[in-house]
Parts: sequence; C-alpha cells; structure tokens
Amino acid sequence: MHPYRTILFVPAHKPAWADKAIASGADCVVVDLEDSVPQALKAEARATARETLARLRAQHPDVGLFVRPNALDTKQAGADLEAVVCPELDGLFTPKIKDATDVLRWETLIDWFEVRSGASELKMIVPVEMVDAITNCFEIAGASPRVGAMIGPTSEHADIARAVGFRQSREGSETLYLRSRILLACRQYGLHALTALWEDLGDLDGLRQFADYGLQLGFRGMIAIHPSHVPVINEVFTPSDEEIAYYEALVATVDAAVARGDGAVRFRGQHVDLAHADKARDWLAHTRLVRGAGGSAG
Repeated sequence: MHPYRTILFVPAHKPAWADKAIASGADCVVVDLEDSVPQALKAEARATARETLARLRAQHPDVGLFVRPNALDTKQAGADLEAVVCPELDGLFTPKIKDATDVLRWETLIDWFEVRSGASELKMIVPVEMVDAITNCFEIAGASPRVGAMIGPTSEHADIARAVGFRQSREGSETLYLRSRILLACRQYGLHALTALWEDLGDLDGLRQFADYGLQLGFRGMIAIHPSHVPVINEVFTPSDEEIAYYEALVATVDAAVARGDGAVRFRGQHVDLAHADKARDWLAHTRLVRGAGGSAG
C-alpha cells in the first residue's frame, strides 16, 4: 500500500468538499458514507459517492481514493459496497473491526463486489476504534493481504475515547500504549502505520507538535479532518533534503568502508556500521515512495 502522508475525510453527500480536499494537497481522500452522513441521506450519498470517485479519478489519477462504508452490524455495508466498489477505487476504510473474523467478513464482501465491478487489489485501512481491536491488533494486521494500513488511535471525543475512557492531553501521552501496539503490529506485518487525530481545527502549532511526535514514534502518516491541516501534516511527514543527503552520505561511507574491508567506520562523529546502513537504505526507499507521490521537502 502506498505510504500516504495525509488521509482526509469528506462527507459523501457533499461532493464539493472532495474538490477542496484535493486542493489542500491531501495524498488520499476518503469519501465517507458512515458517521458524517445522516441516516436519511445514506442512499442518495451512495450514488453521489460513485459519481465523485469517477470524477476525481479522471481529474487526479495519482490521488488515493478510498470509501468508508457503514459498519457490518448496520446491515448497510453490502449496499454501500455494491454502489461504490469500482475500478476508480483504491480501497476501503473499514470501520468498527474488532478481530480477524471481522476482517474476513469484509474481505468476503470485497472479493464479491470486486469481481462484479472490475475493480482489483483493493486495500483496507483499518481504524482501531474498539477495545477489542486494540487487544486483537496483531491478528487483525495479519488476517488478510488486503489489510494495508492501521491507525493508532487518538481522539478527544470519538469512538476510541468513549471505549477506553481516557482524557486527551495536548501531548497525547494517554494513548502512547494504544498507539504503540498498533505501530508494532504494522511493523510485524509490513503495513503502513498511521496516527490519528488532531481535533482542534485552529491550533496548527499543536497539530505540528502532535504530528512530529507521531513521526518520532515511527508512524509515517496521519488522518486529517480539515483541509487546513493537510499542509502541516505533509510537511512533517515529508523527508527533508537535508535528511536525504545525510542518509545517502551514511550509506556511501559504510559502502566505502566495506570495500576497504572494514565493518564499522566513523561518520560525522558517530560510530556507524552495516546495521546503520541497512536502516538508512530502508528509510531512503520509503522516502522515494513519499517524494514520488508529489511530496516536496519543507
């Protein structure tokens, strides 16, 4: 799955918001059929979502396009997928997953509608919204090759806050354990690790600090809830020119040392060896994917 830096939600029944999401520079747009759509508008929103996907894909071929359907227990998920699974779609943001069985239930639905619609290789972004999901995050991560990303939970008011009962702080330390479990599950199964949410729309300094803390932990992207947040998040999760130059030089230094028959060498005042070079190569490979999606330094 592509390592999206920013994933921005738009209500399915407000297609003009999708254009604003694209204009903000979001790597990926999630057309939402779940929480942001009133019940009375669900059916209409499905048709609008399908039209929006076709239009956005034609105009912006490189942007990630996902849909968040309604949860399985609402009995609306099948109708949602029947309406929106299409060749223009990259995947589904699958809500309220509790365990591996839920993943397989989603996978069965996706298999069916993928064949019917001509779509292919749809991925799942799995938000961790339930206590069961935190407990079962490793089995969820490994349940299906369709699972491409998981989200380390943070929220002041949404499902995970209600489920766990924490009070959110500015630094987010109360969700460190929860997010760390998700991060390790992602690393074990090679998934894209995303952090969520910064809900204060006007506090961009707080957003920057929160996103940077997520990057320090090991997350490589973030869920956004407003277009004004996208440039800040993109900047945080885009490797800088200086970082790239540093890691390229480190690899070159270690390679030169190995060619001389040395396994370790001094590099800018630090001891580095083959393990450092391997980490640097992994980081540079990730950077090429990020920068190749249009991400620019700074």
